[in-house]
Amino acid sequence: MDSRRNWIKGALALVLLTAATGALAGTTGTEFQSLYTWLTGMVQGYFGKAAAIAAIGLGALFSLARLNPMPILSGVAFAVFLQYAPTISTGILTATI
Repeated sequence: MDSRRNWIKGALALVLLTAATGALAGTTGTEFQSLYTWLTGMVQGYFGKAAAIAAIGLGALFSLARLNPMPILSGVAFAVFLQYAPTISTGILTATI
């Protein structure tokens, strides 16, 4: 009984793997183009710069208060992530094999 169930599961997995179709994601649709442009402009514009400076400033204050370097390093990491995240995500989502 267990052998038959495993065989059925294997056959079902094989059918599902062979019936899978390619993903249709990329840059062809324009439905979310305005949202993407707005978010990218906001993150890489003055709002992103202000958020990065605020993160570094708050991290510096917490580092001085706790005598621990981790908050300032977290602020710097957040600032770097905020600057490069749109470029990285665009590169990942538009990559082709």
